[in-house]
Amino acid sequence: MVLRERLGALFDERTTALPAPVLVPDVRDRAVWDAVDGDALVAEAAALLPHPAPVLTATAWARTFRDGVRTDYEDAARALRERVTLLVLAAVLTGERPPGEVPFLDGAIDGLTALAETTTWCWAPHDRHTAGRGEVVADPGDPFLDLGAAEVAALLAWADHVLGPHLDLRAPGLRRRLRREVEIRVLTPFERIRDWHWLGLDGDAHNWNPWIHSAVLTAALLLVTDDERRLRLVRLVAEGLEHYVAVLPDDGGIDEGVAYWWHGACRLLECLDLLADATGGDARDLPVLAPLIRFPHRMHLGGDAYVNAGDAPARLPADQPWHVLHRWGARLSDVDVRAHAAARGGGRVWPSAGLGRALTGLLDESWRKAEPGGTWLAREEWLPRVQVLVARETAGTSRGLTVAVKAGHNGERHNHLDVGSYWVAVDGEPVVADAGQPTYTAASFGPDRYRAWPLRSEWHNVPEPGCPQEPGEARGARHVQVNLTAETASWSADLAGAYPGLARWVRSVRLVRGPGAHVLVEDDDTVRPVRLRHVLAGEVEVSDGEAFVSLGGRRVLRLSWDPRHTTAELERRPLDDPLLRASWGGHLSRLTLVVHDGPARVRLEQVR
Repeated sequence: MVLRERLGALFDERTTALPAPVLVPDVRDRAVWDAVDGDALVAEAAALLPHPAPVLTATAWARTFRDGVRTDYEDAARALRERVTLLVLAAVLTGERPPGEVPFLDGAIDGLTALAETTTWCWAPHDRHTAGRGEVVADPGDPFLDLGAAEVAALLAWADHVLGPHLDLRAPGLRRRLRREVEIRVLTPFERIRDWHWLGLDGDAHNWNPWIHSAVLTAALLLVTDDERRLRLVRLVAEGLEHYVAVLPDDGGIDEGVAYWWHGACRLLECLDLLADATGGDARDLPVLAPLIRFPHRMHLGGDAYVNAGDAPARLPADQPWHVLHRWGARLSDVDVRAHAAARGGGRVWPSAGLGRALTGLLDESWRKAEPGGTWLAREEWLPRVQVLVARETAGTSRGLTVAVKAGHNGERHNHLDVGSYWVAVDGEPVVADAGQPTYTAASFGPDRYRAWPLRSEWHNVPEPGCPQEPGEARGARHVQVNLTAETASWSADLAGAYPGLARWVRSVRLVRGPGAHVLVEDDDTVRPVRLRHVLAGEVEVSDGEAFVSLGGRRVLRLSWDPRHTTAELERRPLDDPLLRASWGGHLSRLTLVVHDGPARVRLEQVR
């Protein structure tokens, strides 16, 4: 119990109460808030005010059960949370105080009240209680504690804390209402039900664990007035986080992918900060945390592009809490982590990342002054637990070729059927690519998950020896080997386990550096014909024995093969999913090389 050991006073039997900590100053501390440059946020809030707030409807929520569409409701719920967050920030930054004009404060009050009056904070696909009753309308007397409820509870707790004195002046009774709703919907269910599936009691702790625990911890510290009960809740949070810490691999890899790092690993970091502030105990020296904070930049291809295994977009949106990563890079003396965070975040905060994150980011003087500089792009990165290799033609730059390849298994969290898939980026731009996460539906986490084409092996860069890959933890790579030298970075694995009825299938991927730099992919097997899939971004031209991929009207990558044994098929797939279009524009292409006999070998090289 590593957290219990480091948070000794919290679990000491002589400790009977936990006083409320002061995490950030409230709106009355003008010396602090007037010193913050929040003009851009205030201008954004002013532009938002004339527009009506999103309305959360029962019909939209029920669509999950009726036709599988979950975004109709969840997008509106997210927009309402972000609106409230921005208006709370503007009210704090400007210091609006009744009885004067208080448009930001009034807007925040209306939004907070709307959230309090919503029947449920749970996202419909998660609500096992409603589904179990065979109904499509949530029961406020039977709340389900999920990610949606956690998001609202954290927002209300931070709003109450930072804006509370002015809420008391403008809307007496609102704070009591907010606290009541958080109690009923989050704190009581958390305390009463001790076998929530997301606790990870069975050893399967994932991003839900720190995501929900971070909200419960925030609410307990900021809203609970009883010191004894606050202590009891914080102890339960620390005990729950133990299950997540226990499954973190020692190489810092996250099999859920870089997009979910921010919801799982990052929220663990924030919980550890809160626990240190609240209890005086410090668990921020856990050995696993040093590699954990390195994971995002180790998956970086260049620009906004990352190795996007599992449910992740190919391009990571900028609105992440980069200041958290920057702060932890300073704490653990990791200049690469700080450099990556500064380059991507640029000292900014994004309300869409959450109110608490925005508040702490605004008050982080080191973050406000952060300037890009330095490099974090190592020659190669090998994470043996998640079995992902990233290798570059030249250390310290995204220029030239970068190859990434994964082994793993098909029972990973947020899994795609992608054992043995690889990426090739040219000057940091993914060209041999992974389509990434499509828009979630009610089927995204059920038995029909792999009907979605972006998740199937046929749309990943893997071989197809007469059948596609199958899901399950048993469907994985074997005998994974990596050899790293100054001249080459080589990866090989037997992929047979990912396919039914296959005895052996050894794939090797090798990056050769220096003059004539290239990537060579070889499949050592006996099955013929075999189809080698390649998902390609950009425009593709195919001729005898070669294909060229162009980005922005310029050829950037050449793929070549032996035309005596191999024929090529090219198809263009229009994209209508908004998440996929955000990464790739209007289409992706799939080049299938059908190897009839002879070696299955493909060479990829940059067109210079």
